[in-house]
This record gives sequence, C-alpha cells and structure tokens, in this order.
Amino acid sequence: MKKLIGLLLAILALANSYSASALEKVTVFAAASLTNAMQDISVAYKAEHKDADIVFSFASSSVLAKQIEQGAPADIFMSADQKWMTYLIDHKLAKDKEDLLKNTLVLIAPKQSKLDKVEINTSTNWATILPKGERIAVGDPEHVPAGLYAKESLTNLGAYDKLSPQFAPTSNVRDALMLVERNEAILGIVYSTDAKVSDKVKIIGTFPADTFKPIEYPITLLKPEAKNFYQYLKTPQAKTIFEKYGFVTK
Repeated sequence: MKKLIGLLLAILALANSYSASALEKVTVFAAASLTNAMQDISVAYKAEHKDADIVFSFASSSVLAKQIEQGAPADIFMSADQKWMTYLIDHKLAKDKEDLLKNTLVLIAPKQSKLDKVEINTSTNWATILPKGERIAVGDPEHVPAGLYAKESLTNLGAYDKLSPQFAPTSNVRDALMLVERNEAILGIVYSTDAKVSDKVKIIGTFPADTFKPIEYPITLLKPEAKNFYQYLKTPQAKTIFEKYGFVTK
C-alpha cells in the first residue's frame, strides 16, 4: 500500500513538474504609456496560447532600466525613448533593439476646463493659459521620457524657464495624467495615447514635432524563452491594438 501511495505521489509530482515546465511565462517591463495596449495584446495572445502567463511591470522607462540593471527578471523591455534602451545596450544588458512604435506629445486639461484650443508655438501666451499659482503636470524632466520630451520642446519654444517653476513633476506619464484627471493640476503634458484612454481630460494642444526628438518606442528581447510573445508584438493583430490606442506602428 505504501509503495502504491509513493508511486502515485511520484506520478503527481512528475505531472506537476511537466505542467509547470509547459507553461509559457513571460515578464514584460514596459513604459507606463503602454499599459492599456499591452494588457489588451496579452488577452489576445493568451486566447491563442492557453499555456501562456504574461506578467507586466509598468513604470517610467528610466525606473525599469535601472531595475533591469540591478537584476530584475525581465524577459522583454519596451522603452518610451531611445535613451534608456541605449543605456541597457551600453551596459551590455541588452544586445540589440527594434523600433516598434511612435507617439505624439500633447497638452491636456480637465474635461470641464474653459480652455479649448491652444496653438503651441514660440508666441504662445503661457501666462494666460497657466496663471501664477497653478500647476502643470509633467513627467519628471530629469529622467521620465515624457518629461524629457516636454523639456526639450519647451526649451526650443523658449518657454521652459518660465514654466518649470510651476511644474508638478511625476514619476511617470500616467501619474501626470492622473493629476489632471483629479483637478490637482489645470494642465498636463502627456502622450496623445494617454489622453485618449481617459474620459476625464481633453487635448487642447499639440506640441510641434520639430521641437523635440521623435517619440519612438524601442523593444528588446532579453531572454530567448520569451521569443514567441516578442514576435507576436510585431504581428498585424498586435499592431491593430496599438493603433486603436493611437500609437503609430512601423
């Protein structure tokens, strides 16, 4: 009887081991602005691959790159700018990259704001749009990609030094969006894709594309075990979902 029980336990352990090994586990570190699109793509992928387990970590690209540098177990990294992808490649933590998506930079306000249309150029009267004492939410311009793009654009427009004292810097672009949604900031600078997923804000202006580097989303495969999902992100099915959220696909 004991031998039979032992045999059954051994078979059960073997079955569990096989099940665990058969499960496709993928950990994706992705820029916060990719949250909604990537979650939808994961659902579509798992509908076709029943054994897949896709886990996400969404944050600022700078935070994610630093976590990978410190040994975080990422299989795929998707950055919102070239800087932090290059950082990993330069530090021999990634071998290569592909440019997957593009985005645009916009000015947002709460849905109920009286502001409707703002022409953003070197003549923009920011003192009228952003009265003294009010705040403009933006990703931290020292390290968050959306903030770095905003800083570059505003600098080229000659407005950065005037506006920076009124910045409400955040740890990622989604937090900047949230401040405007909560009316804790009367303006915000985010990607157009972020604005489009919220029914609490509206786009009131678009930053001129020639005032900042192109907003590109490079991607890299860190572990070959995640190759299937990595390749899926470049399929027509995935591109359709990215485009639904406003991303420009390659």
